[in-house]
Amino acid sequence: MPTHSMKNIKIPNNILIPDIKNKITQYGNATIRVYGYSMRIFLENGRDKVTLTRPEIDKLQKGDVVLAEIAPQLYVLHRIIKRNGNHLTLMGDGNVQGTEECDVNSVIGIATAFYRKNREKPDLATSKKWKIYSRVWLTLTPIRRWILAFYRHIWLKIFPIKQPYSK
Repeated sequence: MPTHSMKNIKIPNNILIPDIKNKITQYGNATIRVYGYSMRIFLENGRDKVTLTRPEIDKLQKGDVVLAEIAPQLYVLHRIIKRNGNHLTLMGDGNVQGTEECDVNSVIGIATAFYRKNREKPDLATSKKWKIYSRVWLTLTPIRRWILAFYRHIWLKIFPIKQPYSK
């Protein structure tokens, strides 16, 4: 019996992001696979997915995970760490330093659900669990460097990441 394998196709952001914007506008949401390590340890490269919905600009707040355009055709999926009027400061959960700045109108979507560890049932951003994750992780920013180092150098060696469609 032949075996079938699924192939992941990477689409450049200059094509993918306008499509995501259109899906959010047309259907109210879009679900995308996460690529990159800036949201580690909660979201893993190539494994996890996130559902984005149309943002309510006036309700964006510290702790929200957003897809935003931080420069022309430069996009990040990062957490809001500060809001000052219409100005947002963003930082990836897997980053130990460095932030991005953008205007609230540069937010393409807000994460409302996370499909982690190849699960079919999402963790909702509104759940108590995710609110606690967000609050604790933001509080741990000063020691994040050591937590992430432990995660990369010890945890992942003991518990390797299972990519979807891998054999």
